[in-house]
Amino acid sequence: MRRRRLEPDARREQILSVAIRLFGSKPYADVSTTDVARDAGVARGLVNHYFGTKKDLYLEVVRVMLTVPEVALEQLPEGELPERADSIVSWFLDVVSRHSTSWLAATGAGGMAGDADVNAVIAEAVDVAAAGVLRAVGMGEDPSPALRGMTRSYVGLAIWTAQEWLQRGVLTREQVHVLLSTALVAMVEQAFPQAV
Repeated sequence: MRRRRLEPDARREQILSVAIRLFGSKPYADVSTTDVARDAGVARGLVNHYFGTKKDLYLEVVRVMLTVPEVALEQLPEGELPERADSIVSWFLDVVSRHSTSWLAATGAGGMAGDADVNAVIAEAVDVAAAGVLRAVGMGEDPSPALRGMTRSYVGLAIWTAQEWLQRGVLTREQVHVLLSTALVAMVEQAFPQAV
């Protein structure tokens, strides 16, 4: 099979995209860098060049699946809190539904639960998501430890609620949307002022 020449950033993204799909469909132990390379149409050495070990690649998959990108925050509408909360919740639900298998694997640590490095990446992603939520609601300037803690709790609520929808099927998307946007508005108006 003839390989297509891509720029390094595009090739790295292609490999990462394949890894997201594979780790989302199989447990960590059942995916090899050879599998990723084969499906990406590259030599295995290139996977190692861009990502290091299989575990390093997996950690990057978890990081990407759980971290709110800057562009999502930049695209939030200006406006009142309910509109902004609705928009950030819609963005979150769009992402997790589009990548549901990979997102669920990442939030469940894909068979790597208890691994210190995986736990650290998940904690870092929750911190980044919490910082994004604070910025989205206009409270991102030098938040107190208590405010960051409350916001991490909201991110935890979002993760567990999305799992109830995607994994267990006991909630609809609309129910999840209402719960998360209502909770965010209530927290910003009633709880967050207690932590400033």
